[in-house]
Amino acid sequence: MDPNTFPTKSNLMLAKNSLKLAMQGYELMDKKRNILIRELMELIEQATSIQSEIDTTFKRAYAALQAANIDHGISYVEEISHSIPIDDSIRIKTRSIMGTEIPLVEYTPDSAPAFGFYSTRETLDRARSQFDKVKELTIKLSTIENSAYRLAANIKKTQKRANALKNITIPYYTSLSTSIQSALEEKEREEFTRLKVIKRTKQSREQN
Repeated sequence: MDPNTFPTKSNLMLAKNSLKLAMQGYELMDKKRNILIRELMELIEQATSIQSEIDTTFKRAYAALQAANIDHGISYVEEISHSIPIDDSIRIKTRSIMGTEIPLVEYTPDSAPAFGFYSTRETLDRARSQFDKVKELTIKLSTIENSAYRLAANIKKTQKRANALKNITIPYYTSLSTSIQSALEEKEREEFTRLKVIKRTKQSREQN
């Protein structure tokens, strides 16, 4: 048997303190969950907006690429594509939202093309510009989706902890506090009755 459940005043104080801490913990978990849900809903709205923009930009980009292929020939466009350097301008940092690490991507677009203007036409410039927009939007969308995934995971974890506090910990210490309080009150009543009996017995002896 757990000695902390014995009906003593010290155990009653421990149970009440534990109950108070559990209730405070639940309030904090509930506030944290609400904040994370609000952040998640904002990210979902942003993702929906960007996804729609990406679809439109992709269509424009492929149309521009098709026009460039017609003007320059597919082989020449492919040859130019091999000269494009690998983009290493993307930097990933993090920021914290209620303990959840959210990726923060920094991206610096390359303003100068990797091919010469003298050997290409305007259609290739338009295709490059459109695909640069696609890349930028894709980076934004991937950042938002990753953030949303992490927030959703933390919301689930926070909800689980809040439920444990609400449905297990708080009822347990509420019941324990009540039972110890009742046992102590019963002891006080028994002690009071015992003292009354002793007093009566003593008075009766004195009278005799």
